[in-house]
Amino acid sequence: MKIVYILSLVPFIGILGLLPFVNRIEPYVLGMPFYMFWMAMWVVLTSVILGIMYKLDPRNREGDPE
Repeated sequence: MKIVYILSLVPFIGILGLLPFVNRIEPYVLGMPFYMFWMAMWVVLTSVILGIMYKLDPRNREGDPE
């Protein structure tokens, strides 16, 4: 198993593993309760992490004519 696939565990741990610690309303961040901000932040971070995984995976470079 390649080390780059370990990055896929980061969103899982961030969303589900840390959820009991961030389950509160106060403080408000960007006008949202903290819990809602936490989930929205992880949606964006998951996309970024998957993009990084895509760029680092050598199988995506095979067959690329450029």
